[in-house]
Amino acid sequence: MLSCVEPIELTEEERAIYQWQMWVPGFGEQGQQALRNATVLISRVGGLGSVVAYELAAAGVGRMVLAHAGSIKYSDLNRQLLMTYDGVGVTERVYSAEQRLKQLNPRLEIVSYPENANMNNISKLMDGVDVVIDCAPLFQERFAMNQEAVKHDIPLIECAMYSMEAQITTIIPGKTPCLSCIYPVEPPQWKREFPVIGATSGTVGCMAAMEAIKLITGIGSPLTNTLLTMDLASMEFKRWQLQRRANCDVCSIK
Repeated sequence: MLSCVEPIELTEEERAIYQWQMWVPGFGEQGQQALRNATVLISRVGGLGSVVAYELAAAGVGRMVLAHAGSIKYSDLNRQLLMTYDGVGVTERVYSAEQRLKQLNPRLEIVSYPENANMNNISKLMDGVDVVIDCAPLFQERFAMNQEAVKHDIPLIECAMYSMEAQITTIIPGKTPCLSCIYPVEPPQWKREFPVIGATSGTVGCMAAMEAIKLITGIGSPLTNTLLTMDLASMEFKRWQLQRRANCDVCSIK
């Protein structure tokens, strides 16, 4: 369980909302309080991040930091479930996400940044967060989050998708490989725009939310030292063991 803050007593309304969740063996009221005390950064609230944020808002995470630049486009609507048709061209994605999340959970505190993660703003975005969930498509953003997470010992959930394929791993600085162990350099074939079916994003997004819940509450076993890959066209799932690189530029000194 990540939070060491003295838990605040749940209200009767919160007990009613999260009753079924607190019935999960090993979870209980203590797990619910841990979620409410937690701060989670979600970098990009697009196809992946929309689902991650919605699931964590529903679960009762108390505070979220959201980062995503740009306004809603038509091409967002097949998978970015916190966006709306009426917002196309006029509403910034991060504020659309904030409004939709507040409709579900008005108790949720949200800090929104209409910008994407980079080396210049990453310290600001990750200040005071307990868990980072990387839902960004570009490696520049992903590497920035990885470096800051390793520097400050912040757990990082790494997830990505392409077409009908997806992958996810949980990084614990000093204990598991970091993103740079897996990708020492940016893959040259990676492109900004790529094929994707929304349900692929949603599938791995739910998994990322589950990983965050496990890290925050201490329930279950996080997906550490393992890369889970999935091909949803054939429903084939594989687990790949990961090892730290002794000469990793980011985490080798940990």
